[in-house]
Amino acid sequence: MKSWTATCSAVALGATLWTSASVAQTDITVAMQLEPPHLDPTSAAAQAIDSVLYSNVFEGLTRFMANGAIVPGLAKSWDISDDGLVYTFRLRDGVTFHDGTTMDAGDVKFTLDRARAEDSANAQKALYSGITDVTVIDPLIVQVTLAEPNGSLLFNLAWGDAVIVAPESIANIKTNPIGTGAFTFRNWVQGDRIELARNYSYWGPAPALESATFKFISDPTAAFAAVMAEDVDVFSLFPAPENLPQFDSDPRFQVLIGSTEGETILSTNNKVPPFDDIRVRKALAHAIDRQAIIDGAMFGYGTPIGTHFAPHNPAYVDLTGNSAHDPQAARALLAEAGYPDGFETTLHLPPPSYARRSGEIIAAQLAEVGIKAEIINVEWAQWLETVFRGENYSLTIVSHTEPMDIGIYARPDYYFRYDNPEFQELMATLNATTDQDVRLALLQQGQTILILAEDFVNGYLFQLPALSVAKAEVKGLWTNQPTAAIDLTGVTFANWNSWPAARWRQALSRTCPDDRRDAPIHRKIRSPHLRSRSCIAAFSASASLGTSRARLLLRRVFDQVRHLLSA
Repeated sequence: MKSWTATCSAVALGATLWTSASVAQTDITVAMQLEPPHLDPTSAAAQAIDSVLYSNVFEGLTRFMANGAIVPGLAKSWDISDDGLVYTFRLRDGVTFHDGTTMDAGDVKFTLDRARAEDSANAQKALYSGITDVTVIDPLIVQVTLAEPNGSLLFNLAWGDAVIVAPESIANIKTNPIGTGAFTFRNWVQGDRIELARNYSYWGPAPALESATFKFISDPTAAFAAVMAEDVDVFSLFPAPENLPQFDSDPRFQVLIGSTEGETILSTNNKVPPFDDIRVRKALAHAIDRQAIIDGAMFGYGTPIGTHFAPHNPAYVDLTGNSAHDPQAARALLAEAGYPDGFETTLHLPPPSYARRSGEIIAAQLAEVGIKAEIINVEWAQWLETVFRGENYSLTIVSHTEPMDIGIYARPDYYFRYDNPEFQELMATLNATTDQDVRLALLQQGQTILILAEDFVNGYLFQLPALSVAKAEVKGLWTNQPTAAIDLTGVTFANWNSWPAARWRQALSRTCPDDRRDAPIHRKIRSPHLRSRSCIAAFSASASLGTSRARLLLRRVFDQVRHLLSA
């Protein structure tokens, strides 16, 4: 009798579930290792800010696509004068900020004037310093005038540092960001999560997701546990690459392996002794075994680099041979520089696992040639304040994730304090050049100056891979990261009834196994009969378990319905 009751309940519930199962999930939880220090992408160099907000909350005149292409954003089109000095942007009509105010040419002027102002806190202020004037022609037309032609302007305007902001909301942007994107900011529980909601007034194609939560999990062990328990739908830039084979063999998950624009470097303060001596910097480069770092810290993921340039870029020059691992040469260079017994220094390491793990290996490699590096672990806000802005460091490890950013070496006040007039002149020529073949040659020449001219500015380690884990049903994620972004505007979930059989079996076996002592729902079901015969009771017990648990239980119920109806 009880068995018949359970079956009837399943059939009754099944009528509803056959319909509801065709409705895809519309909320998503994305985990990431780093939490933003604040929420203003136009006044900080923290990658985590763009990861959450780029395209989702804030938009620029142009934008990056998943393949790295630059396409229209808030500007629907533009014209360039024959002399390359005047860009006339035509804005999209009907765009509003999340507070209901209209986005117009005045906001574009405010944004660009703020970015290039003398007191600007924009991390990429130099990219916009060549703008001499921003003129509002009418509410939907704005003109940008340059001091000299800049073939990279449209590219630079796609950076997160150039997203359009409004004067009405700028005062509170660090805690209450108001943009024009497909999602609105809803809440920030510092130390835990940021919540976004769908923007129902969005000017563009409506996103499939109703809401999104960005969860911050810094510890690699906790990251693994969260993914395995399906507490998160996606973990972007997963911090423990040694776990990827396990996820890859599990039908519940998909592993995305791509590339970023992140050149991971042993950044060196070129003005602090003894690193102001080229011989010491060259010794540093020869002391490093890149492949050992990639194997030990990244478990084989990552591409060795010999300069500050992404290997997937057509202009890339492989210069790894110029700084090959050669401890003997490193010791000889140190002796020549007056340090036959080596010296002591410090190595500041920010939180990302690639930095902390690489740092341990590099410290051991440096010790082999006599350089004793004291490791100083710092939080991200400390790193930004002490190292990036304060330039109070000797060595550090960081991945520069900004796209094609070799131009930072033309800025003597940048945090590694490299000052080479020849390189600065080359970058000025590059900026004034629009011919793509000439630009490619200049970029290649720039890379060789950093190495072949014996400057050895930094220790070049590897191109940071984009390693992410997601549930199998998540679609539309970027595999590669042409800019630091977790763009959710095109993300969807596959319908539950389109899951492969292996996915259904895996979900059921994890949560309703034959031995139910370890099943999460076990304590919620009081009837031994129901525990042994069906997961149907899980549905009625799900109300107290939260939305994500209820959703998972619904899947279990639906699978049980399919089983009972086919019996």
